[in-house]
Amino acid sequence: MKIIQKIYILVYLCISLYFGNKPVIIKHHAIKRAKERNISFPDKVYDVIKTGKMKKFAKNGIKFIKKTGKDSIICIGEDLGHAIIIKTIERGN
Repeated sequence: MKIIQKIYILVYLCISLYFGNKPVIIKHHAIKRAKERNISFPDKVYDVIKTGKMKKFAKNGIKFIKKTGKDSIICIGEDLGHAIIIKTIERGN
């Protein structure tokens, strides 16, 4: 029987961002999607997490939504209990 081990290397941003008492970790994929969708990464995304509405969905899913002039910015992630991980960022209507 062959045992396969997976090694994960996590890269965290050095900017401290907390929601409540949990640290918010923004994945590389989310930063890439924000740049792809012309959402200014540190400014708008941090503003959405700090002042936007928070909605829970599914078992551990979490969304931060902030409405702007003509559309909204949505940060989708997962609540792990000890931290919140933002997995993707998109624009909504």
